[in-house]
Order: sequence, then C-alpha cells, then structure tokens
Amino acid sequence: MSWRKRVIANIAVKVERNLGSCSNWSALYGLRHMAHARTINLPPTASFIGTWEKHITTPLFRLENLKLTNSCIQPIPGTKGKSTATMSGTGKVGDNLSLNDETNQPLSPLPPPPLQAQNYTANSVKMVISELRVQRGIALPMMAMNLAWFAKTAITTAFLGRLGELSLAGGALGFTFANVTGFSVLNGICGAMEPICGQAHGAKNFRLLHKTLLMTIILLLLVSLPITFLWLNVDKIFIHFGQQQDISIVAGTYASFLIPDLFVASLFCPLKAYLSSQSITLPTMFSSAVALAFHIPVNIVLSKTMGLRGVAMAVWITDLIVVVLLAIYVLIIENKKGSMWKEGGWWDQSVEDWIRLVKLCGSCCLNTCLEWWCYEILVLLTGHLTNAKQAVGVLAIVLNFDYLLFSVMLSLATCVSTRVSNELGANQAALAYRSAYVSLTLGFISGCIGSLLMVAARGIWGPLFSHDRGIIKGVSKTMLLMAVVEVFNFPLAVCGGIVRGTARPWLGAYANLGGFYFLALPLGIVFAFKLRLGLVGLFIGLLVGIVTCLTLLLVFIARLNWVEEAAKAQTLTSNEQVKELPKYDAEKRIDAREKV
Repeated sequence: MSWRKRVIANIAVKVERNLGSCSNWSALYGLRHMAHARTINLPPTASFIGTWEKHITTPLFRLENLKLTNSCIQPIPGTKGKSTATMSGTGKVGDNLSLNDETNQPLSPLPPPPLQAQNYTANSVKMVISELRVQRGIALPMMAMNLAWFAKTAITTAFLGRLGELSLAGGALGFTFANVTGFSVLNGICGAMEPICGQAHGAKNFRLLHKTLLMTIILLLLVSLPITFLWLNVDKIFIHFGQQQDISIVAGTYASFLIPDLFVASLFCPLKAYLSSQSITLPTMFSSAVALAFHIPVNIVLSKTMGLRGVAMAVWITDLIVVVLLAIYVLIIENKKGSMWKEGGWWDQSVEDWIRLVKLCGSCCLNTCLEWWCYEILVLLTGHLTNAKQAVGVLAIVLNFDYLLFSVMLSLATCVSTRVSNELGANQAALAYRSAYVSLTLGFISGCIGSLLMVAARGIWGPLFSHDRGIIKGVSKTMLLMAVVEVFNFPLAVCGGIVRGTARPWLGAYANLGGFYFLALPLGIVFAFKLRLGLVGLFIGLLVGIVTCLTLLLVFIARLNWVEEAAKAQTLTSNEQVKELPKYDAEKRIDAREKV
C-alpha cells in the first residue's frame, strides 16, 4: 500500500473511532477514491482528528481542497486544485491546518449545519401535527355533544323558573341530588369501558369490545335499582336533614319523575363509550343535536300539561331519543358497513371478566365521584357563610361559566383516554407516549385560553344573570380567582384521561382524595371561616387542592413505563384471544365436517 493510501486510511480510522456517529459510507467511498489522486502533497506521517461536514462521494474532491481543523473537514472555497494543505507530524490539535492561497491567512471553520437535528425537528413537527389532526376528529364532536348536554340543562332550568320560585328551588335541589347520587355514579362506572374497549379496539379484539359493552349495560342497570329506591325517598331525606318541607316535597316529586332517566343513562353512557373508544364521535354529536332540537318543544308541551312533572319527563325523553339514534347506528349501519359486528363475543363473559370489570369500575367511579362531590360540598359550605344568599348566587353564576369550559375539559380527557388506550392496545408504546404528552401540552394551552376567556367575560357575565350590584361585583372578583383555577383545571382533566387510558384510574382517585379532601376542603374551611375570607377563602383552598392533584398526577405519569403499559395491554387483550380462538377454530372444523 502506498503512503497516500495509508494517509487516507488513517483519516477514516480516526474519524470512525473518535466520532463514529458523524461518519458514513459515502464519505469513506470518496476517501478511497481520493487515495488514487496525484495531487496530494502531504508527508506520510500526517494524521488527522476531525469529522467531515459534507458527503464526499466523487474523486473531484481532492484532499488539498479540504480545510482540516480540529472540528471539521471542509472544502476550501476558492481553491482550484492547488496544493494548499500542509501539515507536519508535530502539528497540534486546534492549529489551523490550511491557508487561503490569496491572503495566506488561516481560514476559520464553518459551523456544520445540524442536518440530523433538522430532520428530527421536521419529523417531530409532522408527528405532532398528525396527532393533533387525529385528536381534532375525536375532541370537536365530543365538545359539541357536551355543549348540547349543558344547553339541555340550561333549558330545563329555564322552564323550571317559568313555573315559579318554589318549582325552581325544589327542581334545582332535586336535580343536584340526582347528579350527586345517580348520574355521577353511572358515569364513573362507565368510565371503566374507556381503557378496556380502547385497548381492545387497538388490538383488534372485537369480541372483548362487544362483551364489555353488554357487561357494562347490565352492571349499570343493576346499580340503578338501589338508586331508584333512594330517589323515591328524597323528600324524607331532605326533611330529615332540616330542609324546608315544601321545597323537599317538590324536590322529591321532581326526582321521582326523573327515575326513568337512570335506565336511559344506563344505555346511553355505554353506547357513547363504545363508539368513542373506536374514535367514532360524529354519531353522538348528531344525535345530541337532534335531541336538543326536540327538547324545547317537548318541554313546552309537557310543562303546560303536567307542570313540574312534565319538565322532569322531558329530560329522559330527550335522552331516550339519543339512545334510540345511537342504537340504530350500532345495530344497523355498522352491520351494513361490514364491520366487525359479526365477530361475536357478546355472551362469552366469565367470572374473571366480571371481577376485572367491577374492580376497574370501582376505581373509575370513585375517581369521578370524588371530584363531582367536592364541588357540591363547596356549594353546601357556601350556604353557611355570613352573606350566604349573595355568596350562593355568586358561586352559581361563576360555576355556570365553568360548566361551559368543563365541556372542553371533558372532551380533551375523553380524547386522550381514547388515543392512549388505542395505541397501547396496538402495542405502540411510543405513539401512546406521544399522544399523552401532546394532549398534556394542549391541556396547558387550553387552560391558559380558558383563563383568558373567563377574565375577559367577568364584566359581562354577572349582569346576564342578576341586576344586584353586590352579586355583579362578587362575580367579577370571584371569576379572577376562578380564572387562575382554570389554568390548572384543564391539564388536570387531561391527566385524568391519561391514567384512565392506561387502565390505572386508581391513580386519579388517590390524587383527588389527597388534593380535594385532604387539602382543598380543609384549607377552604380555614380560610373562609377562621380567617373570614368568605367565598375567596373557599376558592383559595380549591386552587391549592387542584394544584396538588395536578402535581401528583404529573409525577405518576412521568414515572410510567410506557413499554410495560403496552405489554400489560397486550396481556389483557391477548388472553381473551387465546381463550376464544381455539373455540372459534373448533367451530370452524365442526362446520367443515358437517359440510363434508
């Protein structure tokens, strides 16, 4: 081997040994060609430490046309094939190893462009945009559906107000009791469907998806029975705890005529979760819009003919419309589309399936109820302040705006739960990680936007509900505090969706228990009653509790091993397939024998 070839070999070896991540085969190919060049004017003892910036792939790039420094090997601009690069065996690292022909001055090294960093950044941006598009298709219809639900509640309250002050007070009290003891429980139990159905859909285990739907409907119907007996005795419960008798009787009447909505919700919640876990949300949005359009005329007719009882009946009639439309979609349209409806699995429940579902339902129910009940306890505490009448009015008006933002929070939480569970079920840990952190970033951004909206609306929101100057001033002051709460409330909802998607809802329950009941309510009581800060003190306690909940959940999520979570999802779904596939194959064999 000639000395020229040895020099080039030394260059390649040292580059690969010291900075191997920057080397590439195309550059080596070019260096090998350069070994045959006749214009190299270097002593055989020369050695180089560095990397190259550009890919050298042809013999046209001569070694004398390269600027050699301790950081890079670059072509010298302006050279025309002259021998300009000289080195001695005693050259030190850091010396300028090439000179310009015309100025005979050392050339400063050009900064190498971060090609890999640019590609990585571009790919990351593309992936984030792709994830946002997928989440947009899930979240926006869910947001419209939630807004329709809150609009239905506002319409119901308006018709109760038209019946008189007693009907409004009694109906509102009965509806609050129904939310705390009934609908929060049903929604919490149905939350267990999100991880199971989401992971089953990601793993294409449609048999598990089907039987989870049926099992959840049966479970909700069973849970509705004891709640029914509780609602039938609402008036006695309120009177026992010191509520006025006339208001208690009205509340009992409203709750008793609202009982059918328990069984309607037992069908609606699982159907909605069944579709949303497959990223199908448009049918729910359209059916909710149709039902909302019927809600006003139904209320007009029934409120005139039946009064308070008619307003209560209009609620479950509207919900029944949504259930019928969703059932038609699931039973007929999906079957015609040739989906996996015929995969079966409807009646393949085992004792293990029920135990697993009940355990997950308990955690999800506790997680949901702890949060819902905290706000109801906050309302009850407000009623014990010195200016209770004004404080309750202020809190009710502020929470009405919060309910509008809550529709967005709930949509983001359902969206991230669906995305995380789908990707984990598909054994895509990296995509689940990306979905979680994109949603978390979106949650913080949405929290800031919601906070700014609340600050901007604080001057006009109060006069929409009251003309009392004290209430308007209190609303304007309280909405500033609530705006700070919303900054953390949005990402808190997203974190709850992430832990549900990973089938770990007990993490959210621990965070809610510690944040709301060990900090928020005790601190709120101290600030409101001991330090005499009133409603402001209650909101300060709520803010501390929400920040604590968010911190705990962020720590839980940061410590998640996404590869292990994907493996657990595979275990959950593959076990079902292992149990069912042999039976399915056996049925195929029996059918084949019968045909023969």
